[in-house]
Amino acid sequence: MPLTTKEVQKKLVEITDMQDPFLKECQADTRKGVQQLVERWFKNYEHEKLLQKQYYEMLSYERAAKQEGFEFIAGIDEVGRGPLAGPVVAAAVILKEDCYIPGLTDSKKLSESMRNHYYDLIKENAEAIGIGVISPDIIDKVNIYEATKLAMKKAIDELAIQPTYLLLDAMKLDLPIQQESIIKGDSKSVSIAASSVIAKVTRDKMMVDLSSKYPQYGFEQHMGYGTKFHLDALKEFGVTEHHRRSFAPVKELCNVL
Repeated sequence: MPLTTKEVQKKLVEITDMQDPFLKECQADTRKGVQQLVERWFKNYEHEKLLQKQYYEMLSYERAAKQEGFEFIAGIDEVGRGPLAGPVVAAAVILKEDCYIPGLTDSKKLSESMRNHYYDLIKENAEAIGIGVISPDIIDKVNIYEATKLAMKKAIDELAIQPTYLLLDAMKLDLPIQQESIIKGDSKSVSIAASSVIAKVTRDKMMVDLSSKYPQYGFEQHMGYGTKFHLDALKEFGVTEHHRRSFAPVKELCNVL
């Protein structure tokens, strides 16, 4: 007696090889439901192959550094340069050598649910993670570019393992560690992509927490960026200690007030 369509579906989930005898049987099965399942299997298979190809292409910088003898390679990235409120947050991530996280890419290209999913996977697959947070008052004192570098250095200091090589997204740090600056590195390097996700999820959580203290500003919606809602709230309720007073729209309001 042939398997039901539901039984076929359950069994196909476990198949990973195109040459699997059961898959061949399903291809020969004339039932419409089974043919739809086979078609879906091939679509998923092609998608997984594409993600695998992308992942290994994004490992090229890490592999090159390994071949040069560098053992602990940290990807560094930041989030929060542009907002009017909240800190700038950087993350440093050293991934395990055998880790495999297909689909991992620049955090800006991922939905919130996917970022949270990858955040958990990165934590499971990391040798070490460091996070650096620089507050708005420091940003106002040193400027956002310098504050970003401070956040990155802090993230590196927080790593439980001292990195021997750094991969950075379009930045250079004055540190005695061999490093490489990559334009759009968060979509070209797995380690930088991992750090971008860690930094983004960490900062978003901080802004959501801040929104419970200052619900009128809607931080949980815009994460401190200068949306119309945020600018209107600034005009109505004023500037908080979490706003960057050196940033133009906030600075202008401070002068008015």
